[in-house]
Amino acid sequence: MVSEGDVSDEIFEGLRRGELTVRQRPGPKNSLGLVKFMFPNEFDVYLHGTPARQLFASSRRDFSHGCIRVEDPEKLAVWALDEQPAWTEARIQAAMQGAETIQANLDTPIPVLIFYTTAVVAEDGTVKFLLDIYRFDVAMEQMLAKGYPYRS
Repeated sequence: MVSEGDVSDEIFEGLRRGELTVRQRPGPKNSLGLVKFMFPNEFDVYLHGTPARQLFASSRRDFSHGCIRVEDPEKLAVWALDEQPAWTEARIQAAMQGAETIQANLDTPIPVLIFYTTAVVAEDGTVKFLLDIYRFDVAMEQMLAKGYPYRS
């Protein structure tokens, strides 16, 4: 483990070979915030908090390199653990503020649906087209051009 100071060539080589990993310590400055919500998926995507709360004021949403920032992770944690009486709001807050990483597994899975879209209809009925940062529109257009039943 290297927590400060110079990193040796041997450590750099271990990183390049995939024998070592880099992990940011938990805490208020961690880029994942104070809580991370893991769920099974083939892309290693998860939901997480953030110390960079100002990013929620931006219309761009791709600051997390594929993962999804949660604006109020504390409320999500309380909601997700609601059916587990041992996880009180006070215990959740204490776990989030602690120095140790704590994993809380759900007794009952919660379905997660992630929906990516580049066109939305505002409340006033106007259509807004957003930047297709992941370039999924081209694949969708090609799929739809094949006609029903939209085979891939």
